[in-house]
Amino acid sequence: MDPHQQNPMDETLATEPPKQKKPRSSVVWENTKALLLAFFIAFFIIRPFIVQAFKIPSGSMIPSLLIGDHLLVNKFLIGTTVEIPFTNITLFHMPGLRKPERGDIVVFKYPEDPNRDFIKRIIAVEGDLIEGRQKRVFVNGVELKEPYVQHVDRLPAVGQMARRDTFGPEIVPKGKLFVMGDNRDASYDSRFWGYVDRKDLRGKAFIIYWSWDSDTNSPRFSRIGTLIH
Repeated sequence: MDPHQQNPMDETLATEPPKQKKPRSSVVWENTKALLLAFFIAFFIIRPFIVQAFKIPSGSMIPSLLIGDHLLVNKFLIGTTVEIPFTNITLFHMPGLRKPERGDIVVFKYPEDPNRDFIKRIIAVEGDLIEGRQKRVFVNGVELKEPYVQHVDRLPAVGQMARRDTFGPEIVPKGKLFVMGDNRDASYDSRFWGYVDRKDLRGKAFIIYWSWDSDTNSPRFSRIGTLIH
């Protein structure tokens, strides 16, 4: 066999000629493009249409959600308002896969200040007859079973705060939602400022991805990964 002829049974990898190194400017540009693409996907696709992160600043949803819980909100399940990123300018309302339901914990634009986001639990939807009787809640004449609720004040509310314990009966208007906090005696919600418009929903809370206890300056590892119901 000609020593210069390649043996067809030889599986030895041929040695490739050394590649020329890319100019440093080319490497920097490729990395920049990758970062810009990641930024675009995160802020112009994932955040407006799929999922968004929020932090719990108050105790109105205790014991379900604690101050310092960081959670993710599903935006496409029940629909969301799509805005220009980093602004409050609404582009359109994206319909969801289903309608909001009683019991959903949702993030929404606070009706009295759309620049702020609130989180509460949906108690009644459009067409429902809702009523509060001395801390007991009735929807369409049936008392709700609410194992997620806590009451911290045994005294009845009076004066301007009387609606905290007793309100209605009232029918939820079309396209509206009646929401309340699980920390029922310490929540500023639909009992006081009225209904949430469905088009102002940000999405449905579904998981806690991080939790920080500011009292002990330590993470709450046991809450990480907790599904929100």
